[in-house]
Formats: sequence, C-alpha cells, structure tokens
Amino acid sequence: MLKQEFLDALRRGLAGLPQNDIEEQIGFYSEMIDDRIEEGLSQEEAVAQIGTAEDVIEQIITQTPLTRLVKEKVKPGRRLRAWEIVLLILGSPVWVPLLIAAAAVIAALYLSVWAVIISLWAADFALGASAVGSVITGVVCFAQGHTPAGLGLFGAGVLLSGLTILLFFGCLAASRGVVRLTGLTARGIKSLLIGKEPKNE
Repeated sequence: MLKQEFLDALRRGLAGLPQNDIEEQIGFYSEMIDDRIEEGLSQEEAVAQIGTAEDVIEQIITQTPLTRLVKEKVKPGRRLRAWEIVLLILGSPVWVPLLIAAAAVIAALYLSVWAVIISLWAADFALGASAVGSVITGVVCFAQGHTPAGLGLFGAGVLLSGLTILLFFGCLAASRGVVRLTGLTARGIKSLLIGKEPKNE
C-alpha cells in the first residue's frame, strides 16, 4: 500500500472523530512514513512497518475517550432553527426520562455483573477461611486424642483448600472476562460512533 492510499484509508476510518484529531493523526502518520522513506525504505515498506490501516484505526479509537466521540456525534453540523429548538424543549418530558432510564438500565446491568464477581470472590474467601479453620481444628482435636474427629476435620480442610484453589482460578478468569467484555463493549460503542465516509468514486 502506498502512503496516500494508507492516509486515505485512515481518514475514512476516522471520519467520526473531531476534524482536528483526524488532521493530527494524518499528520503524525504522514511524518512517520516520510521519516522511514528518508531512512531508505520504499513507500510500501514504510507503510508495511506501521501496520494495516485497520489496526491503526482500532488503536486510535481505543485510545480516544468515549466522551469525546459522543460529544462529536451529538454536536449538530449546523445551527438549530427556532422550531427545532422548540420541538426539543417540548419533547424533553419524553426523551429526557427515556435517556435517563436507558443509562440507569445499562449502569444496573454493569453493576450486577460486578456484584456477581464480588460474590464469587467472597465465597472463595469464605471457603479459604473454612479450610484453614478445619485444618487447625482437626490438628487440635487430633492432639487432644479425638482421632476420628481430628482426621475428619483435617480431611474436610484439605478438601476445602482444593475447592478454594479451584474457585480462585474461576474467579480470576471471570474477573478478566468481565474486564475484557467491558473493553470490547466500549470499543464497540466507539466503532458505532465512528462514521464511515463514503468512498469517492
């Protein structure tokens, strides 16, 4: 891919960003390619070293705050007319509560998922505490001459220790999954907000 083709693809992919950000990114990557060409690489080699336009676009979108994308998306491209402002004001008893309700539902779902994760960690901690308590009590019972009870408690402690370790890895995987899902969701929302410019035929 040549330099201009790469920059054009970058511009199309970043169409939903503020115009200043787009120009800043185009300038940055244009200069990066020029520096590599000055070092003796061809245009194709210089672009190939940077990576594909899709990868660069995804990286830029990931690093751009969601609030900036939303602000750019809701900013009108022109000044609102008087009748449009009146309609927005008159319709606000309908759309404002709906917007608040949607935000509350999304926040409640997110908090519910984290509540489940926290509950799993609490259960793992409780299992670990029970394992330690059972082992200690088993040793004490064994020392006092209550051999069957001591062996039973010690065995229960070992079993609980194994369950604690298994649940620990499950909790760790679930926590990482939720963090990854959060990142993917944020990236998906950002991708929806980034409009694609139509290609010039």
